Amino acid sequence: MGFVCYNRAMFRWWAFWRRVQYGTGFLIIFGLIFYVLYARYAYVAPTCFDGKKNQDEAGKDCGGVCVRVCPFEIESLEVSWVESFKIVDGQYNAVAYVENPNDFVGTPNLEYVIRLFDGNDEVAVRTGFTQMPPNGLHPIFEGRIYTDESVNVTRTEIEFGENTIWLHGEKGKENFTLINRELLSVDSKPRLNALVENKELVEARDLEIVATIFNAAGQPVTASQTFIEYFSPDSREEVVFTWPRPISKTIVSCEIPTDVALAIDLSGSMNDDGGEPPQPISSVLSAAESFVDRLGSNDQISVVTYATNAEVVDTLSKNHDATETIISNLSISPEEERGSTNTGEALMRLEGELNSVRHNENARKIAILLSDGLATAGGENPERYALEEAQKLKATDVQLFTIGLGENVNEAFLRQLASSNNHYYKAPTADDVDEIYQNITDAICEVGPAVIEIVPKIQSKFPNWP
Repeated sequence: MGFVCYNRAMFRWWAFWRRVQYGTGFLIIFGLIFYVLYARYAYVAPTCFDGKKNQDEAGKDCGGVCVRVCPFEIESLEVSWVESFKIVDGQYNAVAYVENPNDFVGTPNLEYVIRLFDGNDEVAVRTGFTQMPPNGLHPIFEGRIYTDESVNVTRTEIEFGENTIWLHGEKGKENFTLINRELLSVDSKPRLNALVENKELVEARDLEIVATIFNAAGQPVTASQTFIEYFSPDSREEVVFTWPRPISKTIVSCEIPTDVALAIDLSGSMNDDGGEPPQPISSVLSAAESFVDRLGSNDQISVVTYATNAEVVDTLSKNHDATETIISNLSISPEEERGSTNTGEALMRLEGELNSVRHNENARKIAILLSDGLATAGGENPERYALEEAQKLKATDVQLFTIGLGENVNEAFLRQLASSNNHYYKAPTADDVDEIYQNITDAICEVGPAVIEIVPKIQSKFPNWP
């Protein structure tokens, strides 16, 4: 009996163990099948694009095994300056100079938003993408930004996208050199010609080049953009930048010549102070001579005199000595002692001379009108006639300065004639006229050259970017 019981116990143990083995085998088989199916259809391996820090990463999807550089590992971009420049009424070009302080980190696809404001009102928005190479200062240009014609953009801002992909990249070679440049026709159809050299043995395609003109104080005043579709290795290319409207009023450097038309009041009241020589006319003429003497060698000067009528007594020319002689010989004719002051005709003569064939298209146009009294001739309403002629003059891109001499002038009227409040000067006495002429000289011609910066957009390589 004991033997039979032992065999039954052994049998039960052996049967149990067989069931365990079979069960384990089935579990292994089902586990393998589940693993294969899961691995094939459900499992998602960790990547650098899954929004998780699940590998050897410094942050989510960046650093470590990932090619992206984490935002906290880089220095922020710095905007050196951003400005909008009016091209025509209702159209602007916007330019930003952006510095990337990171030596070996950049982005092939930087998103940006440029906003234009008139006061506190946002008047235009432009979005775009650009490459931002490692290290250095790089321009961002957006042209033909349209606004209402009544808009005057006073502030421009630029913002960068938060989801920018930062990568290790090669610093672009500064392989483009400016050989020479020439600014022409600033008062008609401005054109900047430049010769650029590709010093490398590597071609460049779709090369963006931005030209910015700065005043003597280093402030940007206007900009333009052009492209070279194909730039051969070790070669030179002529590039052209254009503007649809004159930029002569924008660039006030002495490097840009000036055509000046000077209107001098020779009505009878200009010698009412008496004296020998008569005043205030003698001091006014002396100040005008000094003004002409301060002009540059490439500047032209013309002189208009006016009383009951106006006439051009000296046409535009660079012969400043001859003009000074003409001015020194001017006098008030006896018939004008009780004559009138035809301010409107004087402005008409100024406009005619500054827009004549003698005008240098590479020069800005300046008109200066001095008066010691009221507009008393020129139709039934002399002041209205003068204001109409002033509008015609200013519509041809002439900057009009007015000087009110003495206490009997209509200052409000002369301010209206001038291009702006800053273009009107009050001269209490004749002794103040010379200083005013000096101030006008400074206003139209800054000491120091205009800086023309031509910047090719550096091309960089990002090896891990498709």
